[in-house]
Amino acid sequence: MSTLAEIREVALEAAGHAFRVRVYPAARPTGATLVWAHGGGFLGGTLDMPEADQTAHLLAERGVAVVSVGYSLAPADPLLELPDEARGPNMPSRQQIEAEIAASGPRVRFPVASLQLLAAFDWATEHAAELGGDADRVAIGGASAGANLAAGAALRARDRGARAPSALLLCYGVLHADLPAPRPDLAEALGPDVVEPDGVLALNYVGDPALLADPYAFPGGHDVRGLPPTTIVNAGPDRLRASGEAFGAELAIAGVDVAVSQERGSAHGYLNHVDDPAARRTVDRFARALDTEGR
Repeated sequence: MSTLAEIREVALEAAGHAFRVRVYPAARPTGATLVWAHGGGFLGGTLDMPEADQTAHLLAERGVAVVSVGYSLAPADPLLELPDEARGPNMPSRQQIEAEIAASGPRVRFPVASLQLLAAFDWATEHAAELGGDADRVAIGGASAGANLAAGAALRARDRGARAPSALLLCYGVLHADLPAPRPDLAEALGPDVVEPDGVLALNYVGDPALLADPYAFPGGHDVRGLPPTTIVNAGPDRLRASGEAFGAELAIAGVDVAVSQERGSAHGYLNHVDDPAARRTVDRFARALDTEGR
């Protein structure tokens, strides 16, 4: 991976909480800027994880300036409460989780991270020209929980009536508090032993069960008219694929331009696997979508 010059971090504040963004200037600017949010179940993830850092590098090398958002994380209680015997081989140890909690700053619930994504979008719009971009071509996107935050921020921008994102880019996102039932092909791909999400992470994110119905917390199933052109990429054998597919259908019914695709051989979180060709294909899709909306 090439090293881009002038990558820097900027301190911001929104909803009474400090956060930071990492700015990746485009190698050869096309005029597009993307505000990007990593995943991690709302309670994990960093600006250094490949889903954030590698994705930003690859897009910047394709001419897109990237503002990667280090949003405030929700409490990590669900991970700390997980019994040791239930931890898989790829899951962090309790000691690793405690170390990440200590380094991550104050833990807060909805709506803080959602409002921080919108603040990052506003900052990127204000500074687009400095990044070689166009203030009218600032998009927003994310992966997994970050896709949720991006979609919620896009709804906020729509409803406030001011400048809104030029495009919405979502990768294996969780858009519904209650996941739609999987289609038969997804159910077959997941197999009979799939563990259905129990909603713990969603409830941990919002804190109050009533907030699960807030469209800014989980946009799926709500009024999505007026959202910008949207590109959705789902992982193949991924229970969240049902949410991405359903959200795509909701957008289409609402008259929003939407393209939905699937990385059939890659599981949830594939942007974190640096050697997975699906990561580069997804970046290519996003770069083409941003190039198209500029014409």
